[in-house]
Amino acid sequence: MSILHCGRFRLSLDRPLLMGIVNLTPDSFSSDGLSNDVERAVAHARHQLDAGADILDIGAESSRPGAIPTQADEELRRLLPVLHRVADWGVPVSVDTYKPIVMREAIAAGASLFNDITGLRDQASMDLVRDSDCAVCVMHMQGEPGGMQQAPRYENVVAEVRDYLLDRVDACLQAGIARERVILDPGFGFGKTLDHNLALFRALTALGEVGYPLLVGVSRKTMLGAITGRAVDGRLSASVAAAMLAAQKGAKILRVHDVAATRDALKVMAAIEQGAFCE
Repeated sequence: MSILHCGRFRLSLDRPLLMGIVNLTPDSFSSDGLSNDVERAVAHARHQLDAGADILDIGAESSRPGAIPTQADEELRRLLPVLHRVADWGVPVSVDTYKPIVMREAIAAGASLFNDITGLRDQASMDLVRDSDCAVCVMHMQGEPGGMQQAPRYENVVAEVRDYLLDRVDACLQAGIARERVILDPGFGFGKTLDHNLALFRALTALGEVGYPLLVGVSRKTMLGAITGRAVDGRLSASVAAAMLAAQKGAKILRVHDVAATRDALKVMAAIEQGAFCE
């Protein structure tokens, strides 16, 4: 699949796309939450866009390990003022949510994509996406954010994640969501140890061969801290390196905090591999 249907947008997947994170939560693991300052949040979104983001990803509920669920009215209070401001900027806006009521309001406000950590398991959410023109990213997660990292276990993490994602794809297709609107995310850090994450990363090429674009989000995550020994604010180099490796293994969308640095690295990679960077 070379074109992603994402709301009113048609995005070429001929090169990796950058999804710039806009975090509206007060308890983000990466300490970049902007939950109570609409102007700063909009300014950050503009910064991500100017830095080269192809998609903006707005999240108003933390899904970090140990996170406490956010009530829908609070999530909407954080989300809607920012979404209304950025939805007409000429790029797709993704909303990181699994709640049907939030999806409904986000569609009305101009969202083009939903980033659902539960894999669109709620039938009401499935119906809303089906009846819209939005794309959906279905992610694998073992457990729930509150306890997902306590003792994750798999017999074969790659096979189990792959089978889960294919099952969710089948559910989407049977519900009437076109395959051109479906993205897959193996869910790095969502109910997985470092060894699980590394096994999945090594298998990205094979996971991409199932025929749907892969989204990879490892920016600043704990797995990079475990590898490098660095705190969250010292993981820029590791995040960029991981993004480049993901792109080389076929990831089509890279969800990142540091758009400019990642885009520069992509330009270098493309120039070396292809002779030029395709804008």
